[in-house]
Amino acid sequence: MPGQQKKLIFCTAGVLSFACALGTAAAVGSQLWVRGSILCTTGALLVNASGPELHKFIGEIQYGLFSGQRVRQCGLGGRPFQFSFFPDLLKIIPASIHVSVILFCAVLIVFALVGAGFFMFNAFGSPYETLHGPVGLYLWSFVACSCGCLIMILFSSEVKIHHLSEKIANFKEGTFTFKTHSEQFANSFWTILVCSLVHFLNALLIRFAGFEFPFSKSKDSGTMTGAVDLMY
Repeated sequence: MPGQQKKLIFCTAGVLSFACALGTAAAVGSQLWVRGSILCTTGALLVNASGPELHKFIGEIQYGLFSGQRVRQCGLGGRPFQFSFFPDLLKIIPASIHVSVILFCAVLIVFALVGAGFFMFNAFGSPYETLHGPVGLYLWSFVACSCGCLIMILFSSEVKIHHLSEKIANFKEGTFTFKTHSEQFANSFWTILVCSLVHFLNALLIRFAGFEFPFSKSKDSGTMTGAVDLMY
């Protein structure tokens, strides 16, 4: 492939990696990872609410990795409540999973920035082997894509398996009991998915630029060397 086309491909991959780093950083600070509604089961059972009356006992909840907001509805109007995960909710959430999600987000940002820098260096500089050549580009893209997948898996398990929304809804509630009525992942969660797909696309762009996968080429050369040794 001509050099100008390779420069264009590497510049495109570098811009995409940098955009992913900014998008991940914005997602980490956002409160829109999960959005849903919570039902005050205690209040609904007290008045035997059903049909349209049930809406008076359905509140809202939204949260991210560090903070969030819930609006509790128990028949007397909305009661907003702001909360933070650190240190308020550490006793009721799966702290190890939650901290792991934050750490993998940090790693994703770092490797996305590193990948963007090396893509630009390969486009305008004179790359040398090991970390600046194709091996490094594959490495940065693979690590960033893997971190994005781990973030989605861990956070999904925290929300769905450990019932994070219900634990937050019942935080500091002694009299009333709340149950998750509906919940869905919001924009910031899907931003991580898009970033993972972009890093996978970057690996395809490296291959499209004419670089073989690092390990396949060395394997072929080793096989040819072995065959020559057998001939002599």
